[in-house]
Amino acid sequence: MLSGKRVLLVIGGGIAAFKSLDLIRRLRERGARVTPVLTAGGTQFVTPLSVSALAAERVFQDLFDLTDEAEMGHIELSRAADLVVVAPATADLLAKMAAGLADDLASTLLLATDKPVLVAPAMNVRMWQHPATQRNIAQLRQDGILFAGPNDGDMACGEFGPGRMSEPLEIVAAIGAVLSSGPLKGRHALVTSGPTHEPIDPVRYVANRSSGAQGAAIARALLAQGARVTFITGPADVAAPAGALVVPVETAQEMLEAVQAALPADVAIFAAAVADWRVANAAENKIKKDRAGRPPVLKFAENPDILATVSQMKKGRPALVVGFAAETDDVVANASAKRLRKGCDWIVANDVSPETGIMGGGENAVTLISGAGVENWPRMAKDQVAERLVRRISEALG
Repeated sequence: MLSGKRVLLVIGGGIAAFKSLDLIRRLRERGARVTPVLTAGGTQFVTPLSVSALAAERVFQDLFDLTDEAEMGHIELSRAADLVVVAPATADLLAKMAAGLADDLASTLLLATDKPVLVAPAMNVRMWQHPATQRNIAQLRQDGILFAGPNDGDMACGEFGPGRMSEPLEIVAAIGAVLSSGPLKGRHALVTSGPTHEPIDPVRYVANRSSGAQGAAIARALLAQGARVTFITGPADVAAPAGALVVPVETAQEMLEAVQAALPADVAIFAAAVADWRVANAAENKIKKDRAGRPPVLKFAENPDILATVSQMKKGRPALVVGFAAETDDVVANASAKRLRKGCDWIVANDVSPETGIMGGGENAVTLISGAGVENWPRMAKDQVAERLVRRISEALG
């Protein structure tokens, strides 16, 4: 999968740096060549000798190395690789990247590179959730930086939550997705996933039971075929696919804006279960129980129709637009009518009646509806549905 690929690995200064040793080993097992760059902080957790021994390469540390800089070493390092990986990517490193700082070898080569950059964040949960870090992450995503993780988990400091670095094999999978040379190489795929949350007040919202599992599976399958994937997700239960550009949203309006910002794309797959309605009179403060026992009066307004908006674009419409139809009765008839009404090319329809266990479950049974007719697929795992759908997408795009 990675045979002959060159990975420039920047090891930041966090306790998760010990995982970088296993990451090097895993990458080399798959035929990749790893050139390590060790930050000053990184040397507090792993030694240059251990990194060099596993990589079978010299470890680069200093920006002002006379031998290297006579040959503009930081420029050469930044551009000789197929991919730059930062693992662990500390809050400090992410902040430097977002601000465009270049005060050491790692930050300088990250600023000078013309290759894709994948970061695997690792930090205390409070640092990850801090507004400054979240601003930096938003800026880096906008700049095209790819993310692998972080995961939720136990921290070395004893706390629990998001900020734990992805496991080495998860990072390897993300690297493989970025460097894939499959049939969709060079294609941009946009995928929406998960539910949307429409606020009633600051603590309550209208939502649905979508887990986001099918959308995430589709994104992974697209990445495996070499596509560049923008993954726009509501608050889902499943992890976002490593290697995709992940854009988290809450509401249908936010999802529409994110979709419009992500275009143009070669294919757009709208797997998200978008709420049809929003609360027009959402309260700014928590709604209190009426002493007389009367329920609050909620006024609803129609949400924007994301699938129809993109399907009916006069300019910049993706070559292939795929919608999803979650139905509880007359599945094929309702989904076929939806395809014509929205103007999309394909509809993937499924029966989400409670007895099927599909909504939020691990399997799906879908019907693919297109201008060519109706195809009933057998019930299978959502990953298998995704792989089959992506094969059809690859064939359609040529």
